[in-house]
Amino acid sequence: MGAIIIKSKNEKNLKLISELAERLGDKVGKIKETDMEDFALGLEMKKAKTGKNVSRDVIFKALGK
Repeated sequence: MGAIIIKSKNEKNLKLISELAERLGDKVGKIKETDMEDFALGLEMKKAKTGKNVSRDVIFKALGK
């Protein structure tokens, strides 16, 4: 099963795409802008994950504290 997220400034376009998906037998759901940002941040964090442990001193040094 797959999914797509379409972000549009035009509400009419979103309605048209939603209606088409429903006519094709697919389910359509809406998410809030903040939820979309959280999802994107999670994807970036997953890509950046190295699996290595870093000491607190190294983190604070990188933050300039």
